[in-house]
Amino acid sequence: MYWKPSYAALVSVLFIGCLIFMLGRQSGRSMTSRLVNGMEAPDFTATLKDEVPFKLSDLQGKYVLIDFWASWCGPCRRESKSLVALYDKYNGKQFNNGNDFEIVSIGLERDEFDWQDAIKADNLHWRNHILAADKATKAIAEQYGVEAIPSKFLLNEKGIIIGVNQSIREIDKYLEKQIKKD
Repeated sequence: MYWKPSYAALVSVLFIGCLIFMLGRQSGRSMTSRLVNGMEAPDFTATLKDEVPFKLSDLQGKYVLIDFWASWCGPCRRESKSLVALYDKYNGKQFNNGNDFEIVSIGLERDEFDWQDAIKADNLHWRNHILAADKATKAIAEQYGVEAIPSKFLLNEKGIIIGVNQSIREIDKYLEKQIKKD
């Protein structure tokens, strides 16, 4: 003979399971909502694609776009051309507050070779490419509360977040207003 749960017991277990799931999802969201405009961007260290050590705070004095993406992400790949155009337009520019513009691409990848192929195919020719394939580098995405890709964080010259998940067009408009006029 086996135990047959009652209808009320099944409903209770289902309700508790849903409640635990929702609370878990909410705790993940709180990290995302914690990173808002005006807050200091979490600093991190990693190794770039060319095996050079990288530290985000070393880019202070520049506008920085942190772009979380992946080679297998259709929306990420579709906006690659616009990212390249943004980089080409603003890299090397003088701004009212700060010099230069950099992109830091963080690939949330399953396969390193696919990541390298996507960088080459999409002509992502900036230097700051980080492969987030191990626990240490995936922690960067967790630190930023990334739940979906593409995700972007625009930082000002002081390392302060000034844009969360803006469109490329919005970032372009903002940076255009910041260019130093002679």
